This record gives sequence, structure tokens and C-alpha cells, in this order.
Amino acid sequence: MRKLLIVRNLLGLMAACLLVSGCASTGAQQAKIERITPEDLAKILPQPVATVSLDEIVKDSKQNKTPDEIIAKIKASNSRYELTPAQTLDLSKQGVDTKVLDYIHDSNELAKQNAIADELNKRAKERAAAEKILKRERDAAQNRYYDPFWGPRFGGFYGYPYYGYGRGFGSRFGWGFGHPYYW
Repeated sequence: MRKLLIVRNLLGLMAACLLVSGCASTGAQQAKIERITPEDLAKILPQPVATVSLDEIVKDSKQNKTPDEIIAKIKASNSRYELTPAQTLDLSKQGVDTKVLDYIHDSNELAKQNAIADELNKRAKERAAAEKILKRERDAAQNRYYDPFWGPRFGGFYGYPYYGYGRGFGSRFGWGFGHPYYW
């Protein structure tokens, strides 16, 4: 009796293990993260172009021009600067207003963000185009035996009266194309 109880418990335990293992999933697959290498990033990011030099900005600040006038001059010249913290501190000590320094920093960061966003959008479009091609190839492979002329009007088997070309030439007389196979 005791052995029968042990065997029954073991069988129940094995059945429970099988049920639980059958419900186990492989887990969600992590999305592949496409990383940008530092070399690619250097190619993507726009290079700073300073048509208005930093010395001109310092000179304009010492001539008591307003920060908005200096910023307008920088915008008009399409200048962009890659300043280190030490350069920013030095410019501040030379009398350049913090509003001008903030604009220089913000415009540089915005240019970097736009360049990276453009690159990511370009890659996303390329990936979408590649996926579209793969989907088209997959659909073509699935429909490899599809014949657009095989159907009820052109000879597909869909029951009476769609045998052959339907009730076409000669079917009125019991012979010819489209005559049903019930003779």
C-alpha cells in the first residue's frame, strides 16, 4: 500500500513537472541595439565653423554691445563653436555675457542632436526599405505556386458550373469547352 502511494505521488509529481515545463517560455528576446562607433559619430557630427572668431566676440562684449546683438551676429554668420569648459570660463572672465555663452553651447548641442537624429532617421528608412523587400520576397515565396489565371472563370475547381471555362462555347449542345463532367 505504501509503495503504491509513493509511486502515485511520483507519477503526480512528474505530471506536474511536465505541465509546468510545457508552460515555460523562452523569454522575450531583446531587441538588437545598433550602436554608433566613435569613428562613425565623428563623421556624423558637423564640424564647428567659426566665421566670427572668439576674439571678435570678446571685442564686441568690451564695446558694450548687448548679448542679443552678439547672438544675432553669430546667427547671421552661421558660426558654431566647440568650446571646452576652460575656454568658456576664460571667455566669461574676459567679459562675455553668460547669455552669449549659453547660446553658443545650446546651438552647438542642437546641431549635434540634429545631425544624430538625421542619421538615425536615415538608418530607420534604410531598415524599413530592407524589411519591405524581405516581406515582398517572403510573400512571393509563400505564393510561389499562385497562378492568377487559375480560378472559377479560368479552370479552377470550384464545383458546378465552374469546370473549365464555365459554360462557354458548345456547352449549350452538351459538348465543347466548359461542359460539366456529369455524362
